[in-house]
Amino acid sequence: MPTAIAVTSPDLVLPPTDRQTPTAALLPSPDTQSLEASLADMQGLLEHHGYVVVLYPANIATAHERRLHTVRSVLESDRIALLKLDLPPLGVAVLVRQLRQLSVCDFSAGVVASAARLLSHYIYAGALLGSVTKLDRVPVSLKSHAKSWVPGAQFGVLASPVPQLVKIGAGELTGPEFATQLLVAKGQSQSDWPTTTLAPHWQVGGVEECVLPADSADWWGTQKLIEFAAFLPDITVLYQLVASVRREICSWCGVELIGDRCGFCSAPLAPPENQTRAVGVLTQGSQGTQGGQGRRALGGGARGSQGAAVRHGS
Repeated sequence: MPTAIAVTSPDLVLPPTDRQTPTAALLPSPDTQSLEASLADMQGLLEHHGYVVVLYPANIATAHERRLHTVRSVLESDRIALLKLDLPPLGVAVLVRQLRQLSVCDFSAGVVASAARLLSHYIYAGALLGSVTKLDRVPVSLKSHAKSWVPGAQFGVLASPVPQLVKIGAGELTGPEFATQLLVAKGQSQSDWPTTTLAPHWQVGGVEECVLPADSADWWGTQKLIEFAAFLPDITVLYQLVASVRREICSWCGVELIGDRCGFCSAPLAPPENQTRAVGVLTQGSQGTQGGQGRRALGGGARGSQGAAVRHGS
């Protein structure tokens, strides 16, 4: 069975990209589920899938996060990965879907869990905000704070991979240098800036709309927002990106990992020379065996056949 991917909110589960992408399990908050029920649900996931990778945004309620750690502690299980992410909620939802896609590939649970750190660098997550006065997760200058009091002022903010803030009409957000799709979730703002201005500027391959996650307003500090995230949509590219990184064995818990930290026990990889990031995958062409490898990993299903040529004009 594929590694189970779990979330703390139903709006972090985006529609699947194809029939092979599994859904994610929901781990409710203590307000809606007893500890006994939470333990039973997690035990069932472990028995059915073997390993569980839980992803949740950094602004989750303290009680909810404490429940996750309590469940793992009571079950005394080293097969539960708790990944607290600094991405905005919509970025978390994108990453959740990507790990759902990868969970049915030929990657071990440890690789799937540690791939979250790698893939988060390729998600351009931001928002269009009507005010930045309460924004505390992205650096905001005093000048920008002052401008936010001007009626009608709007700001384009990028939280990841590199924080950036511009006043709409006075600057542009730096976008990805590889082919992406754009996911847009509207809050109480009705602006079409993400689709009519940002999408063409970033040269995205398509725009998808979804419901705004419940935690987005709290994360961005305002209800007047439109959240967006540009991401790699092709499973073939995602597969090659993860597969290109050297795999190691965690010296603490023994699971397989990529990168410099274990996704299950958070232990760092000891030898610094082995702390490797994927290089070159996003600039490779579609020649050779890349597309075939991705499909073979999925048991021969025709999931995404665009290949790994993701730079514009490739």
